[in-house]
Amino acid sequence: MSMPFYVPPEQQMKDRADYARRNIARGRPVIVLGYDNGIAFVAENASRSLHKISEIYDRIAFAAAGRYNEFENLRVAGVRYADLRGYSYDRSDVTARGLANAYAQILGNVFTQDSKPMEVELAVAQVGETPETDQIYRLTYDGSVADEQGFVVMGGQADAIATGMQERWRPGLTLSAALTLAVEMLSRDSGNGSGGNGTDTPGGRTLTSDRLEVAVLDRARPRRAFRRLGGQLLEALLAPDDPTTDVPSSDDSRPGKHDTLTGEQAPETPVPPAPAPGDPVSSEPDQQPGHPEGEGA
Repeated sequence: MSMPFYVPPEQQMKDRADYARRNIARGRPVIVLGYDNGIAFVAENASRSLHKISEIYDRIAFAAAGRYNEFENLRVAGVRYADLRGYSYDRSDVTARGLANAYAQILGNVFTQDSKPMEVELAVAQVGETPETDQIYRLTYDGSVADEQGFVVMGGQADAIATGMQERWRPGLTLSAALTLAVEMLSRDSGNGSGGNGTDTPGGRTLTSDRLEVAVLDRARPRRAFRRLGGQLLEALLAPDDPTTDVPSSDDSRPGKHDTLTGEQAPETPVPPAPAPGDPVSSEPDQQPGHPEGEGA
């Protein structure tokens, strides 16, 4: 009977950590950052159905980098945890800190007991009534929890992007400025994952809105603060000459009484002038749609 090779616990934990970090770095990066009216989530993701950013509860959202099937299972577990706790006690008892602790237990148990660690990093954020009460937690593959201030970077070349964020990010950024900064930092990632995204330029890659997944926790929304941004709305917020200072109140970019993207007043429907005195007035009744002349009503 052959004896298995002995591996010291320290070496075993180190090998697992190296394995998880190496595979997480192969994915596309995700940035979570605060702005004046909430918390923004920006990820490089060309898929319209496989989301890296999702809503968990009323004012709590989730972002992840790494292996999709693993963090999707964690997202579902988080939604169930939040729903059960909110139903059993009160909706205000569901907090990002409690959710982060639950995730930390799962990740820590898998890292120490299973043969393979989870190849994921998570961010759990909760928007408060003021920027000072916002909460952002970062969870790593081994169950470690960090209470971050201002922003979080996960996946890809996270260290290089985080260095740039430390130099450029400041409290009180508008949503347009925060999204522009996040996209600029994401474009610096070399893109060592599978498939090519964006366009290579001498100063980095150019990321268009269709290659991005963007969402916000909007402080001004009364109950469910989570909101996805895309299409013409996202393009307007990322435009260099964007006249808006915050997210418009509507995602609908169709023309109407008021254009929510540009703030310009839409033209009114022309009203025919009243007949002048002495002009002949037709005695024929107005033609009604659906009732041709000679047919009864």
